[in-house]
Amino acid sequence: MTDIKRKGVNIVDTFAEAFPMVGTRVVVTAPTAEWAEIAARTMTGFATSVIACGAEAGIERKLSRDETYDGRPGVSVLLFTMDKDKLQKQLRNRVGQCILTCPGTACYAGIPGKPSLKLGSSLRFFGDGWQMSKVIEGRRFWRIPVMDGEFVCEEKTGYTKDAVGGGNFLVLGKSHEGVLKACTRAVKAMSQMPDIITPFPGGIVRSGSKVGSKYKGQIASTNDAYCPTLKGAVDSELPLDVEAVMEIVIDGLRPRPSPPP
Repeated sequence: MTDIKRKGVNIVDTFAEAFPMVGTRVVVTAPTAEWAEIAARTMTGFATSVIACGAEAGIERKLSRDETYDGRPGVSVLLFTMDKDKLQKQLRNRVGQCILTCPGTACYAGIPGKPSLKLGSSLRFFGDGWQMSKVIEGRRFWRIPVMDGEFVCEEKTGYTKDAVGGGNFLVLGKSHEGVLKACTRAVKAMSQMPDIITPFPGGIVRSGSKVGSKYKGQIASTNDAYCPTLKGAVDSELPLDVEAVMEIVIDGLRPRPSPPP
């Protein structure tokens, strides 16, 4: 390992673990930017880690009226799992329970072409026979009657098998306040990049984990080598002056980021 110094910060040039995943994008629109964000945040709730949440999801970015299919304010959402079947289930449940239910929303494909996942084609049955479909510019949409009008949902959305999840790095510092400020700035900078999300609360993880545990059935446990309060009790990786460690986990639709939009 080699230490690199940038603006007074020491960077340990080591590895960052990551896992192959499948991922998709959907675009949620609503009458106002506020309602589009409410729908997207609800859909991405409880989606920090596939370990217990079933999926990792987050808001990629907000979209202007010029960037959406129906000319309304929108939000693009990324969703990741370990295989296609799990991704399909999570997509159906989260769009059905969080977007279909939200006032005034519509949902569109965020990745064109094949391979694809069911979107409106699985939610249309909520219409109880009153649902209608229409093809516009080669894209099929379902119109599902609901009590505030109708829910418009594209039939399918594409997905990628080249997604990467769990890419991470640790930020070590002499104070909790300093580490939190540094991570907050880092996550804000990352939010400007397309095709990625940082799925944990505010993009930051305080409870980094290691594989396995002393307790039967526990598949992950606290990363004791990086817990400041255990420096004198375990084989610690922390310098004596480090009092806080936080982690940033990144999920992306491809191994290498695209240029900013």
